[in-house]
Amino acid sequence: MRDSDCLRCHGGAFVREVPAVFVRSVFPDVRGDPLLRHGTVVVDYRTPFEQRWGGWYVSGKHGADRHMGNAVVRDRAKPEQLETEGTQNLTSLDGRFDTSAYLSPHSDIVALMTLEHQTHMTNLLTRVGWEARMALHYQAGVNKATGEAPGYMGASANRRIDSAVEEMLEYMLFLHEPLIKDRIEGVSGFAATFPQRSPRDKQGRSLRDFDLQRRLFKYPLSYMIYSEQFDALPPIVQERFYRRLHAVLTGEDKSMTFASLRDDDRRAILAILRDTKSSLPAYWR
Repeated sequence: MRDSDCLRCHGGAFVREVPAVFVRSVFPDVRGDPLLRHGTVVVDYRTPFEQRWGGWYVSGKHGADRHMGNAVVRDRAKPEQLETEGTQNLTSLDGRFDTSAYLSPHSDIVALMTLEHQTHMTNLLTRVGWEARMALHYQAGVNKATGEAPGYMGASANRRIDSAVEEMLEYMLFLHEPLIKDRIEGVSGFAATFPQRSPRDKQGRSLRDFDLQRRLFKYPLSYMIYSEQFDALPPIVQERFYRRLHAVLTGEDKSMTFASLRDDDRRAILAILRDTKSSLPAYWR
């Protein structure tokens, strides 16, 4: 049954009013209930390490970095007193709960970091598609009322689409990703199996290849560019996205927004896409 109550969170301010999925970090009490009055964080790859995984189990090694996972608040009035002693760099969750009832005994740190990127990426794809369809619908009504030719795009509609595309572009290129201080190591084998499910270029490189020493992925462009959701975006969105991405990767766009992207990363991403993304526009070749 469709239940509109779900959209109070999964369609509200957390996700900018589109139906969406997301990962939250909370202050949990000893029963596991979130102390929502003390605040929560919606997590993606840009979230500081120390704000992640409140209310989650986390297994894996991460060195000196500290997170909120595996910990509880015993005094509900003092959420800042999260008991983190013995909660970091856990390679096993045995003794914390009965793991036999679950598909996996792990809550792998690499899988969690990947999930956090993918949830927000999914939401941005939803958002940019929604914005474009709304802009096109609005423009069609204006054109009919003013006698403009079908297909004419006014400044307002163009700005709405361009703004949504630019936000998606910046996220897909992992801008503002905090540097990892110590090597991340998972415990479930996810870090080995996840990259196997991805197309590779002539040099054997993939957008799913992990780095885990200074950042999440070795080549900073989201693997979600291969998703059905990306391929289903309105043509006007794909055309504008590809032009902007091409400009960034080739160095045509020299703006400070993308200054953090290294030249070797730009060249690698360009080559990977040319070899693995068959629907690229002809000028990419």
